[in-house]
Amino acid sequence: MSSNLNSSNLAPTPRTRVVREPQRAVYDRDAVNQILDEAFLCHVGFVVEGQPFVIPTSYGRDGDMLYIHGSAASRMLRNLDRGIHVCITVTLLDGLVLARSIFNHSMNYRSVVILGMATLVDDPAEKLAALRALSEHILPQRWDDSRFPNEKELKATSVLRLPITEFSAKVRVGPPVDDEEDYSFPAWAGVIPLEMTADAAIPDDLCKQELPAYLKNYSRKKKS
Repeated sequence: MSSNLNSSNLAPTPRTRVVREPQRAVYDRDAVNQILDEAFLCHVGFVVEGQPFVIPTSYGRDGDMLYIHGSAASRMLRNLDRGIHVCITVTLLDGLVLARSIFNHSMNYRSVVILGMATLVDDPAEKLAALRALSEHILPQRWDDSRFPNEKELKATSVLRLPITEFSAKVRVGPPVDDEEDYSFPAWAGVIPLEMTADAAIPDDLCKQELPAYLKNYSRKKKS
């Protein structure tokens, strides 16, 4: 685990200050970017006509800007482009923490919360660049190896931008923490590490191309 995940060098806003377990708070932009770059999915929370919604979707980061996309007919995207405030969350699960008592069981994790107002990307060049960022986030080098979106596909796709300006992260690492009297209890305690791994690529039955080099050692772990 990179040491910068335990740093805290940016002042949180009243909305992003971590209240529960504040010692796990991280307000460092580099650490937040590291989490965003490793995860696949975000959950977008918003309220429409008094009704709350939380939608899972893919995303991409370009510098200090987060992009999400979906069908132009999507209820989420139809409403988000009207200036609805959103809460975007991303979580990576790193391990199961087994304590001696059930009450003190936990998980090791890294999570990010971003607050703000998403706006619709109208500029065609920015829209294409945003879609490239989304593609490269999931699978680097794939964009240049695939057919680019045509005009019909671009029209059917909406892209929203959200500046990464109001954010916080929360991180738990390390072993279980038991009550002092429980350390003598005869139960195994420790951590079961978890990580996302990719198996060998399986070609389409109609595929005649050799497996590209960028797919042979595909991993979600970002190189520092």
